[in-house]
Amino acid sequence: MILIQGGRVISPKNGIDGIYHILTDGDKVLKISQEPIGGLPEDVQVIDAAGKLVFPGFVDMHVHLRDPGLTHKEDIYTGCEAAAAGGVTSVACMPNTKPVTDSAEVIRYIIDKASTAKARVYPVAAVTKGMEGQALTDMAALKSAGAVAFSDDGKPVKNAKVMLEGMQHAACVGRKVLSHCEDLDLIAGGIMHKGEVSRTLGVAGMDRASEDSITAREISLAASAGVPIHICHVSTWLSVEMIRMAKQKGIKVTCETAPHYFILDHNKLMTKDADYRMNPPLREQKDIRAILGGIADGTIDCIITDHAPHAAQEKADFYTAPNGVVGLETSFAACYTYLVRTGVISLRRLVELMSENPAALLGIPGGCIEEGGPADIAIADPDCVWTVDPKKLHSKSKNTVFKGMTLRGKVKTTICRGEIVYQDEE
Repeated sequence: MILIQGGRVISPKNGIDGIYHILTDGDKVLKISQEPIGGLPEDVQVIDAAGKLVFPGFVDMHVHLRDPGLTHKEDIYTGCEAAAAGGVTSVACMPNTKPVTDSAEVIRYIIDKASTAKARVYPVAAVTKGMEGQALTDMAALKSAGAVAFSDDGKPVKNAKVMLEGMQHAACVGRKVLSHCEDLDLIAGGIMHKGEVSRTLGVAGMDRASEDSITAREISLAASAGVPIHICHVSTWLSVEMIRMAKQKGIKVTCETAPHYFILDHNKLMTKDADYRMNPPLREQKDIRAILGGIADGTIDCIITDHAPHAAQEKADFYTAPNGVVGLETSFAACYTYLVRTGVISLRRLVELMSENPAALLGIPGGCIEEGGPADIAIADPDCVWTVDPKKLHSKSKNTVFKGMTLRGKVKTTICRGEIVYQDEE
């Protein structure tokens, strides 16, 4: 048993926001009370949460664990260590592994290995075999094996007919397609946002139109077929506006963004540091303002990290480095610092974005602290001021855009399946 005493518990789904005591037993929440909980055995583990924030464990629905096949970058265990350090108790892992997650065998491998990891891992299976954009996977079999969604994330499904059929098949088995919106022909080898900075550096840029054109396509397909689509890692002002309009028309579209897209812009690339390269790329202040507006008004449904580890030697050359950044350990602090403390959103809205909504979108347990619900809980100190030191990250890879930045708010304790999986010792 674990007793969490006297923290400010915020669980929007069931209307909780106040000072509460929480008792867990095994992997379930046994009791939530505003009155002290007594009559407990002597061996109950007590956590004094006075002055702390207590949330349902965060749910990151867009993570790359690189396992199987790319474990020099990350593996399921180290990725979940990083998740635990960030208060993340559930992750959905993308299918661009080696081999691709397009078979029941790979799904079972991920689930079996994750059973002893420090976070719950939910596999996202590929839309097409080998992520080659041609033949659809056996979605019914993949769902039966444990897939919670479908995506060819890492590259788009180029053919609109294949994408439409994939969306329809996914809907038939009660799952969503998560779309990586990118027109590779428009990208044409670009390595950062196409704009003043790319021109100054003399490098090929990635036009906003690459993202916006496929966002528009996916919305059109969803409208035509009456099936849902989820837009991954939104980074442009026009994509935000199109999604907002689509929602107003009743089209079944949801979307996500990541902290780096509403905090940093393409000027970071003037350093020629490949740690600031990701896909989609850091864009401009106009895009940042639009994303902040979408977060505030509900257009954007959830905040993810797109945690994408790469080894230091892979990131060493600005021009040839792979795209991607890690983010599991900094997501709460970055959001608390730049969204809550700046008044863009409330703590309640942050919990919706980072926990309640992604759990609901994937149809998985979590997103709420309730009696009988999973004992997945994050406890954070809102007053802790800390500087991001890549050397202290739990991920195998250290490619964070927040290196050297001072953030406010830090996860101190993470409980997953009723066990303390992270305790900040600093």
